[in-house]
Amino acid sequence: MGTAKSPRFGTSLMRSHPTAPATADSPTGHAERIAALRHSPSYRQSHLDPDFMGREELRPVRLQLELLKPELVMQENGIASTIVVFGGTRVIEPEAAKQRLLRCRQELAKKPADPRLQRSVRIAENVLKKAHYYEEARELARIVSTQGNHDGKLENVICTGGGPGIMEAANRGAHDVGAKSIGLNITLPFEQEPNSFISPELCFEFKYFAIRKMHFLMRAKAMVAFPGGFGTLDELFEALTLIQTHRMQPMPVVLFGRDYWAKLIDWQMFVDEGTIAPEDLELVRFAETAQECWQIIADFYRSATSDRLPRGQ
Repeated sequence: MGTAKSPRFGTSLMRSHPTAPATADSPTGHAERIAALRHSPSYRQSHLDPDFMGREELRPVRLQLELLKPELVMQENGIASTIVVFGGTRVIEPEAAKQRLLRCRQELAKKPADPRLQRSVRIAENVLKKAHYYEEARELARIVSTQGNHDGKLENVICTGGGPGIMEAANRGAHDVGAKSIGLNITLPFEQEPNSFISPELCFEFKYFAIRKMHFLMRAKAMVAFPGGFGTLDELFEALTLIQTHRMQPMPVVLFGRDYWAKLIDWQMFVDEGTIAPEDLELVRFAETAQECWQIIADFYRSATSDRLPRGQ
């Protein structure tokens, strides 16, 4: 009895629902299923899937890609060697520094007993004292950038961290003479953008500090450090350590402004405390002007008996 009723029940049900879901043979059903497939995350090609590429398990792949992309771009642009320039983001043009000090003094005049405003004036005064380094960095980049085209390869290309301050000055100096320059920016929690004087085809943004450090040194023929903060010290001691431990070939490391560096770091104390060898102090040279800095670099390579161009390990 149940067997006799089943087909009749099924038939009446279909007849009472003329808008029933499409069958497997329905064109509408086919289109809906294909759309669902195409919108499924699993259907995306791996390299076009940001959710997949952003997974923690993909970090080794991202590291590799971040090393490879700038390397290929620099090869395509004929970058053979670089002069790396570091320095503080807060070392600004002299006129801008003067205006900043003026504003701070005006604010202090309204509340002369305010310790916060007193400190702001002191800092602004010190920033103004260092403002001439902006012009020296710019001039150094001009000098360096005129030395650089040999047999279609670009030598001594200015390379910076791509930010403001001293980095902007160096990229700007290269821009002044129509030369290419490199900016290696880094993704930071606060808003940050590259300075506008970097060559667009040589402006990079990195996620990983470690890979960025490698690109700073892989083609470097010299490192020039102007007065700066933690970031400048980080890159400076990284390079000195690699040279000291023979993980890269020697290159000039020039510090701009002996007074600043002497107050910041007691170099002789390292030797006296037995933490470095006396000859390690010879890894660092000091300069006060762009021309003096360039002379140190030129003399180093003039006396070199073989190619000393450092390469990444």
